[in-house]
Amino acid sequence: MPLKINNLKFIINLKHLIALSLIFFVANGTVAQEIIEDTPKEKETDSVQPFRVKKIDGVAAVVGDYIILDSDVDTMISQLKAQGADLSNFTRCQLFGKLLEDKLYAHQAVQDSIVVSDAEIRSYVNQQIEQFKLQFNGSLDEVLKFYKKEDEKSLREEMMELNRTNKLASEMQKKIVEEIEVTPEEVRQFFNKIPEDERPTFGTELKVSQIIIEPKVSEEEKQRVIDKLKGFKRDVEENGANFRSKAVLYTDDPGSKKTGGLYTLNRNRPRMAKEFREVAFSLQEGEISEPFKTEFGYHIIFLEKIRGQEYDVRHILLIPEVSSDAIKEAKEKLEGIKKSIVDGNISFADAARESSDEVKTKYQGGQLINPATQDYNFELTKMDPELYGQIQSLKDGEISDVIPDQDRTGNVKFKLLSITDRIEDHKADYSRDYLKIKELALDEKRIKAIDKWQDEIIKDTYIKISGDYRDCDFNSNWLKK
Repeated sequence: MPLKINNLKFIINLKHLIALSLIFFVANGTVAQEIIEDTPKEKETDSVQPFRVKKIDGVAAVVGDYIILDSDVDTMISQLKAQGADLSNFTRCQLFGKLLEDKLYAHQAVQDSIVVSDAEIRSYVNQQIEQFKLQFNGSLDEVLKFYKKEDEKSLREEMMELNRTNKLASEMQKKIVEEIEVTPEEVRQFFNKIPEDERPTFGTELKVSQIIIEPKVSEEEKQRVIDKLKGFKRDVEENGANFRSKAVLYTDDPGSKKTGGLYTLNRNRPRMAKEFREVAFSLQEGEISEPFKTEFGYHIIFLEKIRGQEYDVRHILLIPEVSSDAIKEAKEKLEGIKKSIVDGNISFADAARESSDEVKTKYQGGQLINPATQDYNFELTKMDPELYGQIQSLKDGEISDVIPDQDRTGNVKFKLLSITDRIEDHKADYSRDYLKIKELALDEKRIKAIDKWQDEIIKDTYIKISGDYRDCDFNSNWLKK
């Protein structure tokens, strides 16, 4: 196959590596990067095994305005390993090459005037610090000690800069490949040129359907929530109350509670529920919306600042409470639906269309869509563990017991599950697995585009690689030979 990366298995592994690198807010270190004079060191083998962190100091590379320290590769390995990543198929040189790419993306993003929002980066940092604290039983002091920081301010400043760099790299990557598509003919050619003995094997796949019944919220409870939000709005507008403080005290949105309900929206990059965006973009600076409903509950929005295509908004979310009687009624309703299906009075698919409260699945007879592939098939080994646990004992066509569940706001709901089809392990088949093959073909085309982009940009960018890494056999021409 005419690629620098010419093995389908490597393409798949590369996808995993890229996905893993995006898990972290920084792939090249979460602690201070102190430049220390080079000291003699033993030559290492070009392998990430064993996963040991040893002190390697000095500047390993300069890419444009960015530097990479020798120790950054070890830091990256330690972080990936801590998250359970399998790095056995990657060498130190390949991981170092990934760091070079990230810095090149970030450098070029600045040259191309790509701008990232400080408010968005600050939101990331807030979330990350909360995650760090969870790992240390809520102790900020332990977090600072672990990351060798004197105070929270210095930790936040460094995290802001690291997040900004990685966000720039991410936006540059998107820009390179955002318009790349593959035609059905390109997919066919991609599949036909894979040697038959190298075609991927797809594991056992299931089609799963569900029926969801949600307890109903009373009209009185809905009105109570709306009136409370209207009261917040009046207090801010008429009495000068602080919207941010009210969000901290009263919002039911855990993702923005500590930041006073703050989100940054971009007109060109959809985020949040459609109704939320529509209301936010209709406001003027300093204006507070009337209460409105989304799938999460009821909101009011305060538009704090407009910066070109970006809108800094604060919101307060209130989730109506569901009564115990409504919960009992919903469960009994679903038990009755199951009995009708088992008795043969109605099919599972028709019952879903007629009764399910989940709009996105009910009109397909309750069939779940795999978010990774956008089709109805779920590979057994890659299925969400919670879903797998709920269907693992079911035979084809069998219906589960009524399962209590929660929606994204934490409210209880009930569901029935059924396996409607099963495909056993098989080699990739063009007709059956078209969507998966299309994704692999698209990956290959994107890699080609990135290779071409890198070749062109590397020529025009100042790059210096030091030490043992000059002996690496890079895919890209980092050494400009």
